[in-house]
Amino acid sequence: MKRTLLSIALSTVTVSGFAVADELLVLQQDEKQWVMPAGTYDNARYSKLEEINKSNVKDLKLNWSFSTGVLRGHEGNSLVIGDTMYVHTPFPNITYALDLSNEGAIKWKYEPKQNYDNVVPVMCCDTVNRGLSYGDGKIFLNQADTTLVALDINTGKEVWSDKRADPRTGATSTGAAFVFDDKVLVGISGGEFGVRGYVQAYDLNGKKVWQAYSTGPDTEMLVDAEKTTSMLAPIGKDSSLESWKGDQWKIGGGTTWGWYSYDPDLSLVYYGTGNPSTWNPAQRPGDNKWAMSLFARDLDTGVAKWVYQMTPHDQWDYDGINESVLVDQKIQGKMRKTAVHFDRNGFAYTMDRVSGELLVAKKFDPMINWAKSIDMKTGRPIVDPKYAPEVNGEDVNTTGICPTAMGAKNQEPTAYSPRTGLFYVPANHVCMDYEPFEVEYVAGQPYVGSSVSMYAGPGGNMGRFFAWDAREGKIVWDNTERFSVWSGALATATDIVFYGTLEGYLKAVDAQTGRELWRFKTASGIIGAANTYEHKGKQYISVLSGVGGWAGIGMAIPSLGDSDGLGAVGAYRGLSSWTNLGGVLNVFSL
Repeated sequence: MKRTLLSIALSTVTVSGFAVADELLVLQQDEKQWVMPAGTYDNARYSKLEEINKSNVKDLKLNWSFSTGVLRGHEGNSLVIGDTMYVHTPFPNITYALDLSNEGAIKWKYEPKQNYDNVVPVMCCDTVNRGLSYGDGKIFLNQADTTLVALDINTGKEVWSDKRADPRTGATSTGAAFVFDDKVLVGISGGEFGVRGYVQAYDLNGKKVWQAYSTGPDTEMLVDAEKTTSMLAPIGKDSSLESWKGDQWKIGGGTTWGWYSYDPDLSLVYYGTGNPSTWNPAQRPGDNKWAMSLFARDLDTGVAKWVYQMTPHDQWDYDGINESVLVDQKIQGKMRKTAVHFDRNGFAYTMDRVSGELLVAKKFDPMINWAKSIDMKTGRPIVDPKYAPEVNGEDVNTTGICPTAMGAKNQEPTAYSPRTGLFYVPANHVCMDYEPFEVEYVAGQPYVGSSVSMYAGPGGNMGRFFAWDAREGKIVWDNTERFSVWSGALATATDIVFYGTLEGYLKAVDAQTGRELWRFKTASGIIGAANTYEHKGKQYISVLSGVGGWAGIGMAIPSLGDSDGLGAVGAYRGLSSWTNLGGVLNVFSL
């Protein structure tokens, strides 16, 4: 599809319908703007802006702020297009357009009509939303009730919408929509309710183009038994069906609520799938393909080119939904087009993104003990039976498993700097006890089947922020944090990296050494991702504060305690005195 280019100046945006051969491919090259969730298709979260540098970052001040009016966890980040910033909230998923020329004055506001009683009780891990996307004169909002809405960028009026599922079955949406070329992609949440994961693609006018499931028959998964590969070999006929017992795959999870990336030269989209349902592994014998897997799919057809399963027959809830960052690197003397993925299971994977070849797989936290290593010939983890709940049996508490079900790294996105060649990774440092039990599937009811207790890992800290060399699979520097780091990272051309903490600090550190250069205490814990833009010749840093998410839900809802059924919050009582003052957009400048 060819479209006529929208004005790159975008002081206001022209009427949709005119367009470009990949409008966003052009717009993302303008460093003054932040036009998609990760800034660019490759998910690098890197900016070439240079006004804020190591010598003056200490002088950063809060320039202005904006209260979203909503409590609970504020994940994701704003978009900046022309002289307007677009900001989202957790449920009820309000969207604001803010005037950058007038310190964030509201241009328009869109508030969806959603049924609280149907939606919020089935959002397992807080009422988060990870942000907005732009394309063809529209802002795309992926609502909690699974409705994808296209809003006119100038007025906020609804252009089209489509509701994909019924939240009363446990299906919700927490991930952003993603616009790649002339397609809008959305996933689905609800693995803890037995929801079967999929990715759905629309054209920019709202027509459904394709849908690809994570589990089930080849035709529904959009895989080719002979051409789709895993570890460089064809996956074979019914690769998913043969890895489940009976019809368990129909309620088998593999949800798709994480971050997506895109290589326009290869026309491939990359994303990961979540945990299999239930958490009790004894109820779903087999590898449970293709939950816990990385997919590379053709953007136009949805057909998978390759797939790689990180955690076959998951016994720990190590969702594979974390981002894959697309970078070109020299590995063992050869330039490779790579996809680098830091999985919840505690291993960092460097994949050849063209072929799906596994190049590097190393632990990124020394405490990881559920598996000893990854077999580079088969791609399978070498599991330590001492930390395998299925080996120990139902109704037996397996203790000392590292990492926890929250993962050694959860959805909080990584940044990559082409200047240093390093990845900057927000992480958890938390271990768990895990006791599986038999559970019956009932649509719309929790389908977990395990109790989990969490606590700080070795050393007593629960978080880290570190630099990683994905060419060799090694830590370059490592900063300890008292609590899990649930905020996304931002790297800049002046070798500064920004990230936030659950205590509410936005920090700037030296990209080469990790040395702290600056910090600012916001009004609430930060689980959003920092981004940067330029307006009228000045560089700004922005970040959402508003504590919540799985790691922070105990602070967002202090009365929840450990009664959520996921054993999520007891380890974080050290922050229980912290008050959630609600969501605030914080904007900084020199």
